[in-house]
Amino acid sequence: MIALAFTFAPAVSVAAEPVTLAALGDSLTHGYGVAPEDAFPAQLERWLRARGHDVTVINAGVSGDTTRGGLARLDWTLSGDVDAVIVELGGNDLLRGIDPASSRANLDALLAELSARGLPALIAGLPAPGNYGPEFKRAFDAMFPELAEKWDALHYPNFMAGLGSAEDRAAVRALMQSDGIHPNPDGVARIVEDIGPHVETLIARAREADG
Repeated sequence: MIALAFTFAPAVSVAAEPVTLAALGDSLTHGYGVAPEDAFPAQLERWLRARGHDVTVINAGVSGDTTRGGLARLDWTLSGDVDAVIVELGGNDLLRGIDPASSRANLDALLAELSARGLPALIAGLPAPGNYGPEFKRAFDAMFPELAEKWDALHYPNFMAGLGSAEDRAAVRALMQSDGIHPNPDGVARIVEDIGPHVETLIARAREADG
């Protein structure tokens, strides 16, 4: 009877350990112009939890931040129990016309530090417009996938991709705030839906690293 009871004992499921993600970025991450609960980290956390992930997303976005600023505050961002990092930086470098070589060096150092700490990363790009010239655009656009490959990070080509095609201006405008730069809450939700599956891959990497 003891053997029989053991044979038919229900399996005990072991819950996966919770994961903490740090979203390191600029105003697009921080949530310029929207309530904290509508910002990218908060909406992403809800989206992931709705899909069954025990995850916390830390808002480490600072409006106006550049790649240099993100690198400078990396140690502060990684304090605590961060398991993986989403890197969304470069937009303000672009707006200021900063030499892509400088931006690249900052992101390179940032990803190097994450790699040294054994923290998986997802780096989100932001394609440059053509008004700085073709050489600038090539150098800026190339740094995201090339650095991701160098440091074995996940690469998401365009943080704003979820808003839709630039050709459909009316649809995109409806998802933006009046400044035409920052998404409104509905726009953030669209961004989250598009990048979300990639973040799920990041969570899987974080669990593998911890395992």
